[in-house]
Amino acid sequence: MAVEGRAGSRTSRLETRLVRRGFTDPEVAVRLLAEPALNGLAADPVLLDALGAAPDPDLALLGLARLLEALDEPERHTLRDTLTGSKPLRDRLLGVLGASAALGDHLARHPRDWHALVTFELRDIHPGPQDFLRQLSDRVWRSGAANGAGRADALRTAYRRCLLAIAARDLSRTTDLPQASAELADLAGATLQTALDIAAEEDPQAARACRLAVIGMGKCGGRELNYVSDVDVIFVADPREGVDEHRALQAATRLAARMMRLCSDTTGEGSIWPVDANLRPEGRNGPLVRTLASHLAYYQRWAKTWEFQALLKARPVAGDTELGAAYAAATAPLVWQAAGRENFVADVQQMRRRVLDSIPATELDRQLKLGPGGLRDVEFAVQLLQLVHGRTDDGLRSGNTLEALSALSAGGYVGRADAVSLDTAYRFLRALEHRIQLYRLRRTHLMPTDERDLRRLARSLAHLINDDTRADPVAALQREWKRHTVEVRRLHEKLFYRPLLDAVAELPAEAARLSPEAAKARLAALGYADPTTALRHLTALAAGVSRKAAIQRTLLPVLLGWFADSADPDAGLLNFRQVSDALGRTPWYLRLLRDESGAAEQLARVLSAGRLAPDLLLRAPEAVAMLGDPQGLVPRGRAALESEVLAGVGRAADAEAGVASARSVRRRELFRTAAADVLGRFSDDPGEAVDAAGEALTALNAATLQGALRACVAEWESEHGELPTRLAVIAMGRFGGHELGYGSDADVLFVHDPLLDVLEHDAARAAQAVCHRLRTLLAAPSTEPPLLVDADLRPEGRTGPLVRTLASYEAYYRRWSHAWESQALLRAEPVAGDLELGASFQRLIDSLRYPGTGVPEKDLLEIRRIKARIESERLPRGADPTTHTKIGRGGLADVEWTVQLLQLQHGHELPELRTTRTRQALAAAAAAGLVAGRDAAVLDAAWVLASRVRGAVMLVRGRAGDSFPVDGRELAGVARYLGYGSGHTGEMVDDYRRTTRRARSVVEKLFYGP
Repeated sequence: MAVEGRAGSRTSRLETRLVRRGFTDPEVAVRLLAEPALNGLAADPVLLDALGAAPDPDLALLGLARLLEALDEPERHTLRDTLTGSKPLRDRLLGVLGASAALGDHLARHPRDWHALVTFELRDIHPGPQDFLRQLSDRVWRSGAANGAGRADALRTAYRRCLLAIAARDLSRTTDLPQASAELADLAGATLQTALDIAAEEDPQAARACRLAVIGMGKCGGRELNYVSDVDVIFVADPREGVDEHRALQAATRLAARMMRLCSDTTGEGSIWPVDANLRPEGRNGPLVRTLASHLAYYQRWAKTWEFQALLKARPVAGDTELGAAYAAATAPLVWQAAGRENFVADVQQMRRRVLDSIPATELDRQLKLGPGGLRDVEFAVQLLQLVHGRTDDGLRSGNTLEALSALSAGGYVGRADAVSLDTAYRFLRALEHRIQLYRLRRTHLMPTDERDLRRLARSLAHLINDDTRADPVAALQREWKRHTVEVRRLHEKLFYRPLLDAVAELPAEAARLSPEAAKARLAALGYADPTTALRHLTALAAGVSRKAAIQRTLLPVLLGWFADSADPDAGLLNFRQVSDALGRTPWYLRLLRDESGAAEQLARVLSAGRLAPDLLLRAPEAVAMLGDPQGLVPRGRAALESEVLAGVGRAADAEAGVASARSVRRRELFRTAAADVLGRFSDDPGEAVDAAGEALTALNAATLQGALRACVAEWESEHGELPTRLAVIAMGRFGGHELGYGSDADVLFVHDPLLDVLEHDAARAAQAVCHRLRTLLAAPSTEPPLLVDADLRPEGRTGPLVRTLASYEAYYRRWSHAWESQALLRAEPVAGDLELGASFQRLIDSLRYPGTGVPEKDLLEIRRIKARIESERLPRGADPTTHTKIGRGGLADVEWTVQLLQLQHGHELPELRTTRTRQALAAAAAAGLVAGRDAAVLDAAWVLASRVRGAVMLVRGRAGDSFPVDGRELAGVARYLGYGSGHTGEMVDDYRRTTRRARSVVEKLFYGP
């Protein structure tokens, strides 16, 4: 018992020592240390300390035990002696075993490969491509394998042996990240060459028929490869003398395909990595191998921007060196012409957005490579700057990200501090990616979630983490990762723009800066159509030592990015300069920009989204203040608007001043509504957003009319005494339907009712004067936008009296009313003036718009005839009927006339149909079974989309339009408003046509009948 107690005490003390050294499962560790192969090592504190320094001590000990057990006794003795006597080897071996379970498995299968660590320890130079090629070739051909499967296994074994040495040097920090990545790329090239040699030996006839060069792309081409990555390649071939080109290409294709399989296939020794040739011309649909002439013909005629960006990293890595060099020399000039292509930056940015959109939502926050602030952000930014400035500066033409970043900094294209921060972040993220992949040698770019995996990563990267990792290594790792991610995102946003500011602001003489020509080149590449003018605006905004200039220099890098992300960056920058010129000396404006980052972004988005909102803002720039108010972009209700308008009218000296006050309120509120719309504040649902905008604009016009009517009545009464009649304004059309757009006129009817004992002639003359004055003042030239009041829907149209009495309307409708007038009255609603008179007018017309007998056959035929005539006669000359939002096929008129016909037919029996709003009436018709639910959804979608397009056209162009703009920038602006990314305008138009085509088929069935 005493012996057992002493043994237990020793075990307990050993477990305690192991826990102090970082072991998480000391019981298993004690059992492993008691194994015969490790006998005596438990007493070696140096070895225990070395195990404790490994990223995962438990994993390192397990790997060491498996390795020692796999060796014969002489080899085991040699390794034990080397472990205890050589610190460099000990650190390398335990570092590998503690970081990579996969390499531990390799050593257990091929235990003598531990000698690779000694070989590399004794060398004074870094291994290069030829060293790797020699090792691989020697091992493959000395393996004695006589067939493809045996040689594939030998190739995998030799590859892992070299990989083991690279990982050991990397983990022990004998090499840095760029060197390790370069060695991995060199190893990949040597592997491709060896595989190609095997393929040529298996098919000597093919080898004699062609020359074949393998061009490394991506990280392999840039000599910055990961531990586990697809190796991107392009194949180029050339017939040997006397060989037909077709036959030579067939032979080259056999060699290339076999080479790819030798690397990619899984054998008893596993797989190396997939060889990906999808970057070739036409991608996976194109031939695997082309001649150099065929490559060049494709790039010169068909290639897209991203293909030239990919070619930036092209480098011959295997095969015929002369042919590979010829390919590189021939394609390089094409790369540096790419920045001059139309939509160059838009194409590059679109590709980046497409990558982000493809990431599953559950992985977005764990993506080291593709996520926001990840490796791809750095690489895209650097490549974009290379393509822009590398046209004139050949010092930037490196395929390696860190080398290119250093060259960009040295040339003044990237600020030195920014370059250092980006370099540091990139090295950390790449190192983190390397450590994650090393564990299982699997291709992944996701941060693990398992606590033990995170702990292993934190311990292996402790030298790169600013925080103290001893207390909580996992928390320290995550903080460091997030810090670098945030820094990359910040720098990615400003990288293109900060040097532009440095180019126009005062700098110390020794500081590097962009030349004016380089600044213009960058602005042009970022989408600015007039870089000379844009640079002049930047100079005006950023130059000087004033507080205003200092604040703007801080903000402009981010603002320029937001402008560049819009359809019209030039307009955004110009508008910002104009607003700043108007408000730059106003303290609250500078505070707003400096302290309210959300307000600055909102301002940038609004100023670059089109003409309407900026035009409204520039008429009274103080409206910028509402962008800094959390509730500033919430449209005000009609009651609040009417109260403000009437208060302003009451303070005015005369009618002109009163109406001007009302129009001023309307201009401000138009800006509020337009800004909210542009920024997507109404709703994520398109239909709800259209309804909200229509309601806001209707309330605003109603309040404006109420104020203008009050002002004009007051003017008349000041000159003539009490107005001898009551007046009401009845909204019609889209106004009455609460469906106004930004460019809509206010369709109205004017109705009056003489006071007792007043002659109708006198009352009519007074009403006529007031209503005419109201229309004149609301449309008069002014700095405020006009409100055009259209009364053409009145009885007898333009030839009839502007104002009628209630009795006159009744007499006209009873005797002369046409079917179309009953249809027009469906959207009549009082909006201003005498409320009781307005209600009386509604009661008067209810029997006309909701006839008790439905629609007589003759009226039905008349309505259809008028609709057909409008379609054939009123469509503007040259307009495309498939994209005209108002009277085109499946457009607004189609849907509205169909709904209104249902209201005329069934409104008398279904109270739910008695609404002036199109969507509400359509929903009621569907609920009542008058329209199939699916058909109603089709009509509703078309109506909403057509309304959104009309609104977008007005917001973008600043003037109304019923068709998509012809100008490319304006069309792109409409696409942005509708939620389509850059370069998707064609998709937008196709979607519109598809939606309205479906609606037209429903209209044909419901409106025109079978």
